[in-house]
Amino acid sequence: MGAHEGALGGAHGLARLLAANAFFAGMGEDAIAAIAGLCRSRSLARNEVLFQKGDPGDALYALRRGQVRIATGTADGRSVTLNLLGPGDVFGEIALLDGHPRTAEAVALEATALFVIERRDFLGLLTRDATVAIRIIGFLCGRLRWMSERMEEVTLLPLDTRLARRLIMLSEDYGAEIQVTQTELAAFVGAARESVNRVLQDWRRAGIIDLGRSRVTVKSARPLAALGARSRA
Repeated sequence: MGAHEGALGGAHGLARLLAANAFFAGMGEDAIAAIAGLCRSRSLARNEVLFQKGDPGDALYALRRGQVRIATGTADGRSVTLNLLGPGDVFGEIALLDGHPRTAEAVALEATALFVIERRDFLGLLTRDATVAIRIIGFLCGRLRWMSERMEEVTLLPLDTRLARRLIMLSEDYGAEIQVTQTELAAFVGAARESVNRVLQDWRRAGIIDLGRSRVTVKSARPLAALGARSRA
């Protein structure tokens, strides 16, 4: 197996990384230091599975380097991408807190380095430190708001607006050249792949984007930002 786990070297360096992450920021130096003390490191090879749907929810992960695809399967055997995660992203927090099985799979799209916090260690910290517990509540509320906004987008916004917003978000995380398939984009915005392809082809002809194999390159972000700023159809 390509994964390797071990103790992290340099607790101060890890604490600095956690302090720069949106999930941990604002907890205070003492809480961050306590969390850093729980972390272990893990590395994944390209295409290595971190966890599968149905696996025990026994850890939280923070991406230090690389990219991870979160996906789930459909009844007809297809795989649908739910999210693409990059450095600084934190995931697995729901299963970490409720202990229920994973609802999706996580696969490394490239060589990836992670921080890992085991559920048993994290729950022990929550019982000892109310500051961390309050921060976790705030983070989960933020996730619920994000999910509500995505549902609102699918219900109220036209496809080109939803797609423009998603491409802008991905380009902010990964740069102008985005490694993503049209099928994955369709899953992101709740539309048929054929409909997404028609919009992308229009944008390609207009010089806004370029298309390649499993790749979208944003050539002009301003028109996409203008489309994404629209509130509703």
